[in-house]
Amino acid sequence: MSSSDIFIGETIGTAILILLGGGVCAAVTLKASKARNAGWLAITFGWGFAVLTAVYISGPLSGAHLNPAVTVALAIKDGDWSNVPTYLAGQLLGAMIGATLVWVAYYGQFHAHLTDKEIVGGPGAQATTAKAVEAQEKGAGPVLGVFSTGPEIRNVAQNLATEIIGTVVLILAVLTQGLNDKGNGLGILGGLITALVVVSIGLSLGGPTGYAINPARDLGPRIVHALLPLPNKGGSDWAYAWIPVVGPLIGGAIAAGIYNVAFA
Repeated sequence: MSSSDIFIGETIGTAILILLGGGVCAAVTLKASKARNAGWLAITFGWGFAVLTAVYISGPLSGAHLNPAVTVALAIKDGDWSNVPTYLAGQLLGAMIGATLVWVAYYGQFHAHLTDKEIVGGPGAQATTAKAVEAQEKGAGPVLGVFSTGPEIRNVAQNLATEIIGTVVLILAVLTQGLNDKGNGLGILGGLITALVVVSIGLSLGGPTGYAINPARDLGPRIVHALLPLPNKGGSDWAYAWIPVVGPLIGGAIAAGIYNVAFA
């Protein structure tokens, strides 16, 4: 794979991942969405299918890493770091593009949601939801969850551990079952297996932090949230932002170490 193939593949694939994954979060969260309040099952399966679609689209170009934790784990496994910067650049750019497309697709719903006094509060509000108040007190605006993750209970050690544990599970599944014949990315069957593992992680381990398990998936959309001209959007919760970046990278490194010791 050439550097241009890697960059283009990761950009397109990660954009599709975030468009569909962020899209299901928007669908469940925002006013005037037909899927509003569809619940956690919709989100977990939406993200799983997003992974499946993104892998199948980008796999022939880049091997469909779509996640810096996957890229770092494969570099540790193989000892080849030469393409890591290209992968990371494509993933971050793609995540930002995907988050922007979610905003475009749900433009009217974002406006309706963020101008509703019962959601954002302000003069003349009849009520402000406890969840919105709680989120804003923590530095996270009322639609930040469409773009990036946040904890239900703020405990740095627990939040970091949760992201590490979830990512270890993901990366071990990728390394043992998901790789293509060349071992440099996800294969056809591996894409399906990985998508199902993502659903499983979401159902079983997603409750505490929203299971970022992917630094680009969280950081790119969080940057977009900070930049977009959304009314009453609130903060982007930068105090928490390092955990869904550092945790998955640590988890990926641990998983690669386990793989090299136990499976290689």
